[in-house]
Amino acid sequence: MLGNMMKRHLNTSEILKFAEEIHGARTVVSALNKNIRHSITYREMAARCRKLANALERLGVTFGDRAATLAWNGSRHLELYYAISGIGAVCHTINPRLSAEQMVYIINHAQDRLVFIDTDLVPIISAIVDQLDDEITYVILCEVNEMPEHGLPNALCYEALIQQETSEYIWCDLDEDIACSLCYTSGTTGDPKGVLYSHRSTVLHAFSTILAFPNVFQAGVKILPVVPLFHVNAWGIPYTAPLVGAEIVFPGRNLDGASLYDLMNDTGVSSAWGVPTIWISLLDEIAKRGSIPEGLRHVVIGGAAASGQMIETFETLGVDVAHSWGMTEMSPIGSSGQLFLPESDLPMNEMLELKKTQGRRVFGVEMKLIDDNGDKVAHDGDGVGELYVRGNAIISEYFENPEATANAIDLEGWFGTGDVAKIDEAGYLTITDRAKDLIKSGGEWISSLDIENLAMSHPDITNCAAIGAYDPKWDERPILIVVARDGIKPDIKSIFDIIGSNLAKWQVPDDVVFVSSLPMTATGKISKLKLRERFWYHLHSKPV
Repeated sequence: MLGNMMKRHLNTSEILKFAEEIHGARTVVSALNKNIRHSITYREMAARCRKLANALERLGVTFGDRAATLAWNGSRHLELYYAISGIGAVCHTINPRLSAEQMVYIINHAQDRLVFIDTDLVPIISAIVDQLDDEITYVILCEVNEMPEHGLPNALCYEALIQQETSEYIWCDLDEDIACSLCYTSGTTGDPKGVLYSHRSTVLHAFSTILAFPNVFQAGVKILPVVPLFHVNAWGIPYTAPLVGAEIVFPGRNLDGASLYDLMNDTGVSSAWGVPTIWISLLDEIAKRGSIPEGLRHVVIGGAAASGQMIETFETLGVDVAHSWGMTEMSPIGSSGQLFLPESDLPMNEMLELKKTQGRRVFGVEMKLIDDNGDKVAHDGDGVGELYVRGNAIISEYFENPEATANAIDLEGWFGTGDVAKIDEAGYLTITDRAKDLIKSGGEWISSLDIENLAMSHPDITNCAAIGAYDPKWDERPILIVVARDGIKPDIKSIFDIIGSNLAKWQVPDDVVFVSSLPMTATGKISKLKLRERFWYHLHSKPV
């Protein structure tokens, strides 16, 4: 027997309409540079989105067409999110930090019809334009008097494009299962893989995220997504914030500690979201200034594991940390480290132990652990296995890539994350490593994350990475690559003492290597692939 209820499709445009009607006076602030900021209300933005929708249709963009964005975090980028998907097209966000080869691949693979570009990113496209489809229309995100020299065919000015349009537009009632946005993985191995989100998955992901962070998603709260709009839809904030009437503060292109501190302090940001490398820079700036930005009360750390030292430092400063986990293939949030009563009322040392985990699954995400034999691992806090997930906001297949799909989805339809993890009886998830980053020495596995978390507790280490290096006897042995605080190298013995007091002797790195900086992936994570390539023969010469 079916229920007697109406069925209305879940569309992203409904979020925009709701924000305009209920939270219309709330603002979106964009840092254009270190001194200039732009502010627009949800009501004003919604009108501009309707103008843009008319302009897109006039340009011939139609149902299912892909329109790409190459832009930083700002209100124009947010307008593109809603207008493109609102007419039934697909918003394809491109990471400007990708290599030229990867960028050419994803634009051609996605078959983009338009590319919207921030002015300072125009040279990136100009350098590869001869490798792209001749029919692509390029739109530069600026005022008429700001149009740069570009050398691009079919180039238009964004503001000129929408100025001639009316703000009258009726959003389509779209089938909720059609695609609304497309994001490619960073492609650390092989070509990037496309993840095609639906309207339904995007709206449901917004609902589950709001449930997972109820102290953040409230009307009037100011949220800073340092995580880029081009990376997994800025972890869903473009949809969650307007839905509840939270205000968004976009940082633009300046993500250094000083710029972020000033922006937070000036605008009263309450909650900030980003990867660990960003927070290392901010914490250094906080230490220099002697206080946290005015109003900052909450940070979400994701994208890579945060060290216990980082979490403890924020908590000591009075900033609540939610250590969370997810993937591009999951829209992306899979777990939330936000604590609630009674856990949030525990003594600090007990609470910190929970915050060092990746939290508990969000509503709509199921998890299972699978061992090397293909058997399920108990959620008892001891058993370790590869983490598999399923849910309404998790991919069933990669975009136009059956081979990658076959490698990722198991026979029961679960997605294999490639993360090695354990889950305890209370549902707390602990990622012990990426499967590809585990160090296998003499047939035994060593967790790179365990080594890194201990090393980061050293006061003179600002960042580090543990990798395996070639060893003729043990196959590989761990080494630690370290960035020293203020460039002053700490005593290596003191590093070994910290690690050795917590791990077995055979798990302690064979050497510590000091570097000025660590290589990063296009999404701001440490590139262990590049480190392994560079330091594979650090301990022993290449065999003849």
